[in-house]
Amino acid sequence: MAGSAAASAGRVDAASPIWSDHGDARDHATPTPIYKERKAKKDRKSGGSGDEFAEILKTVFFALLIAVVLRVVLFQPFTIPSASMEPNLYEGDYIVVSKWSYGYSKHAIPFSPPIFEGRIFNKAPARGDIAVFKLPRDDKTDYIKRVIGLPGDRVQMIDGTLHINGQPVRDVVVAASEVGETFGARPATQLRETLPNGRTFTIQDFGPGGMLDSTPVFEVPAGHYFMMGDNRDNSVDSRDQTSQGVGLVPEENLIGKAEIILFSWSPGASLFNPVSWFSKVRFSRFFTDLD
Repeated sequence: MAGSAAASAGRVDAASPIWSDHGDARDHATPTPIYKERKAKKDRKSGGSGDEFAEILKTVFFALLIAVVLRVVLFQPFTIPSASMEPNLYEGDYIVVSKWSYGYSKHAIPFSPPIFEGRIFNKAPARGDIAVFKLPRDDKTDYIKRVIGLPGDRVQMIDGTLHINGQPVRDVVVAASEVGETFGARPATQLRETLPNGRTFTIQDFGPGGMLDSTPVFEVPAGHYFMMGDNRDNSVDSRDQTSQGVGLVPEENLIGKAEIILFSWSPGASLFNPVSWFSKVRFSRFFTDLD
């Protein structure tokens, strides 16, 4: 009996609670069913995944919000699709435009929502700026040209020479070359043109006889600008005031000032052809200042 009593005294009752030193033992007198434990673990795991997904969505939302704000307020990238601004901008140049240079209109916002009229923080472009604007005839298509005529100016082309307010703009021949086009190479002349405010830049001309080499006098009204391409015989611009031309550009249509060529590819480069990323790249045009 004593031995039995001793054995009983040394035996731990399986129904008694086992306490840890941290005081967090479960009450084994009323054990939790196994299926409930598994369900609790699953619920905790599901809750964690939901929190992670919510964090991802929040991160994506704020990243997109920052990108939209930067695009509306600060910078916007554009790709040059044509030769109208040669020899300063080439097809395949990828440029950055500053949005704050001229203030903001509805066209500073993607899809040009009609949330307000006119411009806020308006600042007039300088003669000679390379500007991106919405084509006046549809208010949708992005165009890039050089600002030539300001409000109140009289602009005219006479035998291939630009005249502003009755005075010829000084130009000097700097080079002669051949430019490849769809129907073969054409002889071209490059001239250094100097505007009345002292801004100088190079233009390209294919010689006399161009359709827009001689024009009537264009008077630029208030709130409008006269735009021209640097490739004078291969540019649809403010000299063409037909339904297919550009005409005079309202200040509301200005998007921003072209600041820099970020990088450049020759025609034929394709996103789906990685070899062309290297064979068509034009390193010499990277980070070219356009001011």
